[in-house]
Amino acid sequence: MSSTITYTVTGMSCGHCENSVSKELSSLTGVTEVAADAKAGTVTVSSAAPLDDEQIRAAVDEAGYELVGRSA
Repeated sequence: MSSTITYTVTGMSCGHCENSVSKELSSLTGVTEVAADAKAGTVTVSSAAPLDDEQIRAAVDEAGYELVGRSA
């Protein structure tokens, strides 16, 4: 069952930020697509199966940013 979830991320301000977050999230097992948007402060993650929010948080932290939570 595939899953697509949008998260709010703070600290992103440019394309480099988007690339850093996307690279870390793309390395997670099962992730099929990542779309980071610095202007909106969001990242949308698509995966082959639902991911644990803590996996997402750890990857965003590794990139140097903060996961606030799921977007509405």
